[in-house]
Amino acid sequence: MWRNSRNLRDIYSKLSRCVERRSMSNLPESTVYGGPKSKSPWKRVTLRHLEAKYQTNQPITMVTAYDYPSGAHVDRAGIDICLVGDSVGMVVHGHDTTLPVTMEDMLLHCKAVARGADRPLLVGDLPFGSYEQSTQQAVASATRMLKEGGMDAVKMEGGGGSRVQAAKAISEAGIAVMGHVGLTPQAISVLGGFRPQGRNVDSALQVLDHALALQSAGCFSIVLECVPSPIAAAVTSALKIPTIGIGAGPFCSGQVLVYHDLLGMMQHPHFVQVTPKFSKQYASLGNVINDALSQFRDEVISKAFPSPVHTPYRIGEEQQQAFAEALEKRGLHGAAEAVSAAAVKDATAGEPTIKTPLD
Repeated sequence: MWRNSRNLRDIYSKLSRCVERRSMSNLPESTVYGGPKSKSPWKRVTLRHLEAKYQTNQPITMVTAYDYPSGAHVDRAGIDICLVGDSVGMVVHGHDTTLPVTMEDMLLHCKAVARGADRPLLVGDLPFGSYEQSTQQAVASATRMLKEGGMDAVKMEGGGGSRVQAAKAISEAGIAVMGHVGLTPQAISVLGGFRPQGRNVDSALQVLDHALALQSAGCFSIVLECVPSPIAAAVTSALKIPTIGIGAGPFCSGQVLVYHDLLGMMQHPHFVQVTPKFSKQYASLGNVINDALSQFRDEVISKAFPSPVHTPYRIGEEQQQAFAEALEKRGLHGAAEAVSAAAVKDATAGEPTIKTPLD
């Protein structure tokens, strides 16, 4: 009996040590669920990370991307926030405005970006017509962005009464909201086009009032677009949440540019018209792309491509002869001759750089 009791005490002691080891989580004590695990070398960005950067005056970086490759590049570059913007309508789909973009369009692009970007905070734009009718519509659209689109938060434009109510309803539904004031492209009908805002006292105060209202509604950040830098500086100073500037000068809490714009990808005349004046090009990939496409066209015409290097698949001599004989039996004499001629050319060209095993 004593022996069994001692065994039980030993087992209990071992179990206790296991429980102690398991309780030493690498997650903060206040965290119940750590969220999706990032494949990037950096930790996944959350609102807590953004708040920490804001409190220590570290600039926040954001890039607007629209698909899997751009999402992956944004991820690898260590950008804090990846915005899937409704500007996809202009940049990718060739529209003159963002108004034609639908919720289904946005969900498609959000899903693609989410598959490529594991690390940054993912924010999806609520497109025109998806949140204006009622707070119920706004919450339903925002919910789809997270459940179907794989986003972490949503962004919505405007700071007027109904927009503030929508932002408040979405926030109260447990969904993080980024506001957007200044130039709001979805409102070009009333703005009279893509025009800078805040260039007189009344307009500047409206930008400030809208930002403050969105902050009170629960927004975690505000995008300031196309406003003079002194106005952006004042708004940033007045708020207790980060501002992300785009064409708003250097005094915001962070900056955002569109992936295609900052890489200089677009050379078509349409994009000369829609590429904003404030966008800095950190590369000229459009010229590189055009040169590569022209080179491909020329090499196909001259039959320089594909070369032996890019013709890696071979068929064994025995199988090749059997195939040619089968073609002859079918009366396809020209096809049989083509087999032999191609085989001779492959043989004289040498072995491909990357060889594949024969079946």
